[in-house]
Parts: sequence; C-alpha cells; structure tokens
Amino acid sequence: MTMQTIGVIGAGTMGNGIAQVFAQAGFDVRLVDVAAAMLDRARTTVEKSLAKFVEKGRLSPSDRDATLARLSTHLTLGALADADYVVEAIVEDARAKRELFAQLDAITRPDVILSSNTSSISITLLGAATKRPDRVLGMHFMNPVPLMTLVELIRGQSTSDDAMRVATDLCTRLGKNGVEAADYPGFIANRILMPMLNEAFYAVMEGVGTPDAIDAVMKGGMNHPMGPLTLADFIGLDVCLAILTVLHEGLGDPKYRPCPLLRRMVAAGHLGRKSGRGFYVYA
Repeated sequence: MTMQTIGVIGAGTMGNGIAQVFAQAGFDVRLVDVAAAMLDRARTTVEKSLAKFVEKGRLSPSDRDATLARLSTHLTLGALADADYVVEAIVEDARAKRELFAQLDAITRPDVILSSNTSSISITLLGAATKRPDRVLGMHFMNPVPLMTLVELIRGQSTSDDAMRVATDLCTRLGKNGVEAADYPGFIANRILMPMLNEAFYAVMEGVGTPDAIDAVMKGGMNHPMGPLTLADFIGLDVCLAILTVLHEGLGDPKYRPCPLLRRMVAAGHLGRKSGRGFYVYA
C-alpha cells in the first residue's frame, strides 16, 4: 500500500514535531487537535523550527515552503477518514487514549495502522479498544522530534509482523532509527531513564545536593549532556509523574514510587519549562 497521507492527533510539543518530520519527508500531514489555539501555536512552532534549519543551511527555502504546504490543520477526526497511517500524540492518559483509538477504529480504513506516541502506556491495552489489534503499535518519538533520531517501536501482544515492518520502513523514510521494544511499562527508554530522574528528585528532597550540584555531578562525572533535573524540566514534571505512576502500578515494585517532592511540584503547577518553573526558573 502506498503511504502518502499521515494523520497526527495532538498539537502539543510531540505532535507538532512528529507532524514536521513527516511533512519534511514528503508526506501530506493532517494535524488534528480539539483546540484551534493549539493548532495555531503548533504551526508557528513548525515554522520557527524550519526557519532554523534554513538558517543553518540544512534546508532550502523552497523545501521549507513545500514542507509547510504539505501540513494542514483540522479540528475534527473526520479529516483522517482517508489517512494511510495515524500517529496519536495526546495526553499520557490510558482512558483518553483508549477512547480515541476506539473512535479512530470506526473512522479509518480497516487496513490502516494506528500508532501511539505513548512513552509508557500498554500498546496491548490500546489495541484491545479496536477491532484491529494486529494493526496497533507504539511509535515513541524522542523530544525534540526534528533533531532526535531514535524511535521506539513497541509491539503489542497482537501486533503483526507486517505492521512492525511498515513502521520500521517509515522510520527509515523519516531518517530515524526504529528500535523494537516489548510491551512492558515504560518500554526500554523510560524503564531505564525514569528511575534515574526519580532518584535525582529524592536527592533534592533529602538535601543530598542542590539541583545545580546534582546536574553538575551527572554532567561532569558521568558525561551526560544534560543534568537529570534540567532534563526532567524539559520533559515536563507532569509527564515524568505520569510515566512513573504507570511504572509503579504496572510493575508493582516500590523502586518506581514517584518521589513525594515531584507530586507536590506537579500539584503546585511547577511543571518545568512549559510552566516557567520546575527545579529551575525560566524566563
């Protein structure tokens, strides 16, 4: 089957990045969100990102214009009725995702693969909300999507070999490296990353070191390009909490228990860069 029209649902940070890379790769992209303001903001973000590529000589002005021409925005799922492939990138909430996948199952063609950019939620659970669990998989992009080359491809209990092959081929066309992971809470990336971030949260809470000191040790001593607390602020502390909750509930191991300080900061609205304040304060 020829892949040309890609549906992306959710115009947040991940959704607009995913839409951009598909449009840059020559696909016609339909970005869907329930809020017009989010769609406007997403298009502005994509325009700024492409402008940086042009400025650095990585993209020609004509290719930038062609990319933007291939990206359209929509307020209803009906725009995806004839999509050839779908990527969901909404809030990290299992119930919301299951409801969306049930809707997509009714709207799109039966042969269309429905993928999720989830960073921790079970693909098997999402597939079970549809009549095509063999055509449901995880396609977990890394942030920032236009720059990061890794994509975790998660195989659910019923995901077919053909669906995984299609997703792998798409990654190649996007210039990404698709790496397969099994359907366990957190998959590979967050199963390993989140406990490290959580330990950094505990270190702050217990007064082991300041955020600056903890980040300096991990950067200077472990050669990490970004300290764990800076990274957590970049990801979003609410997202970190959601993933740790999935890990804790899904694996039942107390080592994944979200740090109380993290819970308190999220409750206070201190979510990191996107709210202007997390472990650091942002202008």
